[in-house]
Amino acid sequence: MSIGIGSNHYEVAMKKLDVTPKGLNRYESAVCDPVRDCLKDFCSQNDEFAQAVAQGGTFKDCLSACTKGIGQSCSDLEVYKRAVQFYFKGADVHMELKIDLGDAGFSDNKSIGLSLDSLLDF
Repeated sequence: MSIGIGSNHYEVAMKKLDVTPKGLNRYESAVCDPVRDCLKDFCSQNDEFAQAVAQGGTFKDCLSACTKGIGQSCSDLEVYKRAVQFYFKGADVHMELKIDLGDAGFSDNKSIGLSLDSLLDF
């Protein structure tokens, strides 16, 4: 169920995120679309998060916060965490991959799950 869609917070957040910032550096440009899509999805699921985005800083400032101090690389999970925390202090993001074996239902295992959190805790 989409909680945020139709609320005033959701609409304001979508307008804020739909603005493509000018003058992005190469890191900000690289993460702009995926971060936007992720934030929009979170806003559509939770009105409190949509309110935080609607009332929070600009999307350009969010992208700057996401990429601050990045050297040669940064994990997707870290970028999404930074984006969410820019708008909602103390929030966290967890990521899970699922592998569909593509065996047309012949095995009992429909998918294999892997938490990326455990891979990044080193």
